[in-house]
Amino acid sequence: MKGAMELEPELLLQEARENVEAAQSYRRELGHRLEGLREARRQIKESASQTRDVLKQHFNDLKGTLGKLLDERLVTLLQEVDTIEQETIKPLDDCQKLIEHGVNTAEDLVREGEIAMLGGVGEENEKLWSFTKKASHIQLDSLPEVPLLVDVPCLSAQLDDSILNIVKDHIFKHGTVASRPPVQIEELIEKPGGIIVRWCKVDDDFTAQDYRLQFRKCTSNHFEDVYVGSETEFIVLHIDPNVDYQFRVCARGDGRQEWSPWSVPQIGHSTLVPHGWNAMFQGSSYTESRSVAQNIDSRPGKVAHSCNPRTLGGQAIKWRVETVGQPDRRDSIGVCAEKQDGYDSLQRDQAVCISTNGAVFVNGKEMTNQLPAVTSGSTVTFDIEAVTLGTCNNNEGGHFKLRVTISSNNREVVFDWLLDQSCGSLYFGCSFFYPGWKVLVF
Repeated sequence: MKGAMELEPELLLQEARENVEAAQSYRRELGHRLEGLREARRQIKESASQTRDVLKQHFNDLKGTLGKLLDERLVTLLQEVDTIEQETIKPLDDCQKLIEHGVNTAEDLVREGEIAMLGGVGEENEKLWSFTKKASHIQLDSLPEVPLLVDVPCLSAQLDDSILNIVKDHIFKHGTVASRPPVQIEELIEKPGGIIVRWCKVDDDFTAQDYRLQFRKCTSNHFEDVYVGSETEFIVLHIDPNVDYQFRVCARGDGRQEWSPWSVPQIGHSTLVPHGWNAMFQGSSYTESRSVAQNIDSRPGKVAHSCNPRTLGGQAIKWRVETVGQPDRRDSIGVCAEKQDGYDSLQRDQAVCISTNGAVFVNGKEMTNQLPAVTSGSTVTFDIEAVTLGTCNNNEGGHFKLRVTISSNNREVVFDWLLDQSCGSLYFGCSFFYPGWKVLVF
């Protein structure tokens, strides 16, 4: 009983420690949640402020543009009035000049006739004869044609007041405020020298026609376009290892021209060392890059191997064919247990590969199963896992067994690959016998 009494304080102390640790852990979790709330509050506040600024700027620009368009239209209509006025007044001016000339001529003739008649018929016969002769040469019965009012323009402005209702309807429907963008980034997957970005539609009522992906280093203020298209996944290349990048995506609705609001930016980075190729191999050319994209433009020559091996149990090795040249059954895309000089293809021992015609080779032997021929845009994936480590007690002579899955164009083959010795890593490689082939490996 005494021993139990002595142990009770220790138990109480242990329980107190556990309660303190639980309270500390609880406090930390609550702190994380408070930080999450602060982040959420900041996102709402900042996005609301940005949205206000965008709306104000847009409608100010719209008012300016509409005012400018209305002014331009007014100038055009006033010019039309001026043109019609000038063109239709000119004939009237010409007619007026003709009439005024006739009036002056008639007035002169009246004055001259009245003077001639004042002299009577005696000694002034010469003046009357001269006046009569002059009057006979003037066509006093010829009057110019004056147009009727119905035959001359009567200008007016035709203004359809319904435009106000049309404009009003468009203005009242112009612009929307979205509380959430219709697409969001779903997943960021690191790759050697690259990041696969996957996104999804979160608005069931939104029908997306195209997507637009942008990225930037977190230290940069400028986003740049990296993909525009209908896919919902894209691998961003030329990613520096252990550097944070920010990604965002938006969408364009079916039949629309404008883009949707941007998704919430997501931060990602890659810790994986970029792929690299072995030193220049004779008879082939390639571009060596720190990025995940390794472009091969080969002519008849040696196999291009990776500089460093890929550890088993890691990520699958995936190839994407960018451009194609003339296919040859000796072409190869695959992996090998070791780099061996003197070979012009991976169709050899200690290697598995697929030819551009779709034939699959294991340790130099062609399998019965065949995949579709490789074409531009084709993706070939090698997924390899260890099945047996150590010596195999069988008659096949293998000491290390790997389970290999090669998939291409929605088809796959699965087989066991026996190596002569234990192998914890593999090299990837390729060879082409005609120029024009370019591939990416990631």
